[in-house]
Amino acid sequence: MSSSYLSRLLGDPEIEATLSGEAMLRAMLEVEAALAEAQGEIGDVPGDAAAAIAKTTRGFRADPDDLAAATERDGVPVPALVARLREAVPEPHGQYVHWGATSQDILDTATVLTLDGALTICAERLDRIIDLLAGFADAHRQTVMAARTRGQQATPTSFGLKSATWMLPLLRWRERLPRVRAEVRVVSLGGASGTQAALGENARAVEIALARRLGLAVSPLPWHTTRDNLIEASGWLAGLAGSLGKMAGDIAELASSEIGELRIAGAGGSSTMPNKQNPNRAEAIVALAQQASDLIGPLHRSALHQQERGGVAWFTEWLILPPLAVATGAALRHSAALLDSLEVQTERMRANVEVSDGLLLAEAASFALAAHMPRSEAQTLVKEACAETLKDGTNLIDVLAARCDAPIDWAPLRDPAAQLGEANAMIDRALAAARKRPLEETP
Repeated sequence: MSSSYLSRLLGDPEIEATLSGEAMLRAMLEVEAALAEAQGEIGDVPGDAAAAIAKTTRGFRADPDDLAAATERDGVPVPALVARLREAVPEPHGQYVHWGATSQDILDTATVLTLDGALTICAERLDRIIDLLAGFADAHRQTVMAARTRGQQATPTSFGLKSATWMLPLLRWRERLPRVRAEVRVVSLGGASGTQAALGENARAVEIALARRLGLAVSPLPWHTTRDNLIEASGWLAGLAGSLGKMAGDIAELASSEIGELRIAGAGGSSTMPNKQNPNRAEAIVALAQQASDLIGPLHRSALHQQERGGVAWFTEWLILPPLAVATGAALRHSAALLDSLEVQTERMRANVEVSDGLLLAEAASFALAAHMPRSEAQTLVKEACAETLKDGTNLIDVLAARCDAPIDWAPLRDPAAQLGEANAMIDRALAAARKRPLEETP
């Protein structure tokens, strides 16, 4: 973040460091070193030259101001970086630096290396959040609360089921990640315009050797202008942020003064109102999810890559991909802290159910009556009873029992916990899915 005081609220220092200019420079130097070693292994570059290039490159320290000025001029930092490396490598080996490659090969390969580092951090944080939500789902199976649809109390549910519902899309994002990472972790070595002409007859062998040294895969052909891999990874980041934002928005609402079913320990304070406990982490997660949503659309424009290379699409990725990853990383970091600080107010949940005077049981009453009369008549009867309850506060079940002589045992209908349907079975299935999730992937 440009403002230091916002860096931990709306930024993510760890993700930012992974995708920083310094990290990209280190990755570019590693790609250049590995390229020389791969070409030395294949025999396209003399072995002593490959060794000299790798040694010099891995110890090289570039002048950031020099690179910045050159990048403004050239549009990419690689030409200046290569020129400085050729000067630094002992003669006569400097001529073999960057042999047969193009700037985009170095930058794209460095990008996937740094982006994969950010995805690794995201995966670790996501695992933590899934574990926390699984704990809530299991512990609060019987914690009855009001489900709310369109801002209104609807039927009874449980906080356990709500937690499982927050968790399930996160599980799906976790399950998608190995494939996303596999598609990102691909070396770029196409040469000037994607034909590998300057790499000679050993081009494919060099590409495979380079990929092996960097722990990457190879593509059937260069991906200079086919950016679907980066677009898909960006979509994963934005989608995950959206799922976290939905959870955080729910939590902020449930923690509001009038509802009070959740409490956020250590919530933010006000400069003038000592009573305030502002849900700042939850609000930050929602804002970050909105930012991720705003960023992903423009990033799709990078698919409109001009001919064999276009600068506009390239620059678009540089502008958008790092802040998108930072937004998702920050949303993950805040989500784990938010769940760690969450205090479930079970008594308030029950009180908010009871204050409805049985209106949350209207659906259950309708189906109980439908066993003894046409469903339309049952719904009409319950609707009229609801109107009476709203008017004078008499419990809905008492109103129905007085209005109807159907042989219904009304007592069980008074218990909201008896109206949770398949909630426990759903929680069991969600927890089973959580236990099966992949915790690690092989690059």
